[in-house]
Amino acid sequence: MFTTSLARGIALAALLAPSIGLAQSAAPLPPTARPETAPLAAAAQTAPAPAAATPSSTAAPSAATQAAVDQRIHTLQSQLGITEAQMPLWSAFAQAMRDNAAATDALFTQRASAVATMNAPDNMRSYAQIARAYADNTERLATAFDSLYASLSDTQKQAADTMFRQQATAASQPRAKH
Repeated sequence: MFTTSLARGIALAALLAPSIGLAQSAAPLPPTARPETAPLAAAAQTAPAPAAATPSSTAAPSAATQAAVDQRIHTLQSQLGITEAQMPLWSAFAQAMRDNAAATDALFTQRASAVATMNAPDNMRSYAQIARAYADNTERLATAFDSLYASLSDTQKQAADTMFRQQATAASQPRAKH
C-alpha cells in the first residue's frame, strides 16, 4: 500500500508539474529564480535586499496567471471526466491550484522587485523561500488530489495514471538549451 501511495504521489508530482507551474506562476521566472541559474546569479549580486515579506494567502494572481490556471483546471477536469458527484472534491483540488498561484505569484513579484538590490546571501534566501513554497504547495495539492483520486472510477483512475505517466516521461526528457 505504501508503494502504491508513493507511486501515486510521484505520478501526481509528474502530472501536476505543469499544473503546479501554471498554478503558481504563468509569468517567466526572473533569471535568478530559475533553478539552474540561482546560485550563479546570487553570486553576481552585491547590494543588500530589503527584508522579505510573507506573501498574503489572499493575494490575487495576475490576470495571465489566473487565466492559465483556470485553463489548466478546465482541461484536467475534462480529461478526467469529473462527475457532478465528484465536484466537491474537484473544487477543493482546483482551489488548491488557485491558492498556489496566488501565493507563488506574490513571491515572484516580491523577488522581482528586490532582485536588483539583493546581495548573494539574500538572493539565495529568496530562492530558498520560493523552493519551500513550491514544496509546501505541492504537498497541499497532493493532499487535495488524494481525496479526489479515491473518488474516481477505475476508468478515471486509469486515465489519471496514464496522464501522470505521460507527463513524467515528457518531463524526464532533456530540454534543448536556447
